[in-house]
Amino acid sequence: MRIAKIVIFPIKSLDGASRDEVRLTEGGILENDRVWAIFDQGGRVVNGKRNARVHELRCEFDAPIQEVQLWQKSESRVQFPLDDPAPMARWLGDFFGFPVELRRETARGFPDDHTAFGPTITSEASLREIQTWFPDLTVDSLRRRFRTNLELTDCEPFGEDRLFGAPDELKPFAIGPVNFFGHNPCQRCVVPTRDPDSGQGTADFQKKFMEQRKKLLPAWSNAARFNHYYRFAINTSVPPGEGGKTLRVGDSIRF
Repeated sequence: MRIAKIVIFPIKSLDGASRDEVRLTEGGILENDRVWAIFDQGGRVVNGKRNARVHELRCEFDAPIQEVQLWQKSESRVQFPLDDPAPMARWLGDFFGFPVELRRETARGFPDDHTAFGPTITSEASLREIQTWFPDLTVDSLRRRFRTNLELTDCEPFGEDRLFGAPDELKPFAIGPVNFFGHNPCQRCVVPTRDPDSGQGTADFQKKFMEQRKKLLPAWSNAARFNHYYRFAINTSVPPGEGGKTLRVGDSIRF
């Protein structure tokens, strides 16, 4: 198995940016991945789980992740510098209809899981298999629904399930020069059930996904890690000392 795609999500819950290579920070995340997050006045993250209007937003980043263009569907793009978040926060506040602020954390970012805080991993083969369960969806739509960082090639569907072990086990592996621990198959939220552009739900997505995931669970996937089958992609962490190393498209996995 080797890396086919790398995607970072500089602003949590918004669109990603593809990269051919990316460094690890001292905090164990991919550089510029989810280092910005939108917060309401109550200190809660504004994301797709809580606010489906997030799906109406599109964004695009410049190469060094210093500026972002934001727009709503067919409306004109507005460009903002990331070193001065106040204008973007005002624009987003007008969009959501309530005041927001943008916060930044460059070393550890704003992960959903503070234990398995590393990049999430899936495979092209798995996405293509899932697409057969939902013929009206495209593989690219599924990529945008599941929002994983590293996509592998040269493996069977759900070959990435080899990257986690038994309950309470951290499974060591390496990708290129970087050491990882595999934690568990990721428990999914409501976001993958929705169209990434419109926010509209796909009928029976979760039910059908769980049925097929259980039916097709590979022999190498530890069934004890599935208290339910709405789990997909692998949560990881990065041990201390990996900061500054670089992952590249084409890097292979070693156990």
